[in-house]
Amino acid sequence: MLYDTYQVHSDVLAPIRLMAEFFRGVLTQPWPIIEDAPLVRSAAAAMELLSNAGMSHDRPEFGIRKVLVAGEEVGLTEEVVASHPFCRLLHFRKEGTREEPTILVVAPLSGHFPTLLRGTVATLLPDHNVYITDWLNARNVPLLYGRFGLDDFVDVVIRFIRLLGPSIHVMAVCQPSVPVLAAVSLLAAGDDPCQPASMVLMGGPIDPRANPTEVNNFAKAHSLDWFDRTVITTVPGRYPGAFRRVYPGFLQLAGFLSMNLDRHVSAHWSMFHNLVKGDGESAAATRAFYKEYTSVMDLPADFYLQTIKRVFHDHDLPQGRFRVHGNPVEPQAIEQTALMTVEGERDDICAVGQTVAAHALCTGVPKAKKTHHLQLKVGHYGVFHGRRWQAETYPKVKAFIRAQG
Repeated sequence: MLYDTYQVHSDVLAPIRLMAEFFRGVLTQPWPIIEDAPLVRSAAAAMELLSNAGMSHDRPEFGIRKVLVAGEEVGLTEEVVASHPFCRLLHFRKEGTREEPTILVVAPLSGHFPTLLRGTVATLLPDHNVYITDWLNARNVPLLYGRFGLDDFVDVVIRFIRLLGPSIHVMAVCQPSVPVLAAVSLLAAGDDPCQPASMVLMGGPIDPRANPTEVNNFAKAHSLDWFDRTVITTVPGRYPGAFRRVYPGFLQLAGFLSMNLDRHVSAHWSMFHNLVKGDGESAAATRAFYKEYTSVMDLPADFYLQTIKRVFHDHDLPQGRFRVHGNPVEPQAIEQTALMTVEGERDDICAVGQTVAAHALCTGVPKAKKTHHLQLKVGHYGVFHGRRWQAETYPKVKAFIRAQG
């Protein structure tokens, strides 16, 4: 019922948004005399905000067509090199051949599409051969492909690491820090020849007990049964994944927005004023961010509920109880893979202390192959996106990867 109610609401508002977009187009035409009239500009700005209201459930494009490599502009193409019912392995292939480190970026399986890491990928591309996990919207995955849980996530990571071969580098952004650490631990315990050369964990909940945030406290304060009853629903019959149990993207987005509602309202109010003033550049930046931010995807219910229980309720990884298909996960088995952790000083989702906890678990990694970076003056998204990521965090990540050969 929950998803059906949302869908009816979305269907009712769709023609209103289309009408608003039509009038915005009319009002922004270069009409003689009235083109710069304050009332016309205000009306056009209001129509734009209304037309952009709501969410998209379609994956945006990465849209990275070229990159500067050593001062030379190089063309890029996206190619899918492996597929899983819930994920594709996407390669950003550059024109020509060159020797550079291969890095697998493991994106969060969250309410947002992996394109939220567009800035992360764009920063990595000039110096690396980049692959990324391109997670699919669960509402488009037919039931015949079965369920998808946290252990299945670890399986996907292991499969992709083995496909890319030995000596690659793995970067986990936020939530996948736990399954990536588990995957590398299992590869090490099995003396697998495809163990990564390095592992970069960025803003991930390795040990949420270290410095609980509002998000962690909320998870602890509610039982697994409460989450199952309150936020899990089934996909409506109109979609390929009909009747699959999911945690809808629109609910996760609502939760994120409610955490910083004042900030989001202020951003839209500023966008309105920028449009009225004719400051198209500032308005375009806000518009681009929210177009990405409001593009949402559904999560498989099993994956979401198991993450709540095993990561945030039971703290299985730091307690030494994490298992994958019954096999124990032993981070102390890691010896060959270098470890880097990155945290943001103002991160209110994975606070300082939660990610660096990986160092205490990976006792087999030599001290010389471990490093930690605390990025000052950034919140959660600033860990992997934005000016400070590009100018301050990334150079350290790049140097760390280069040091591993």
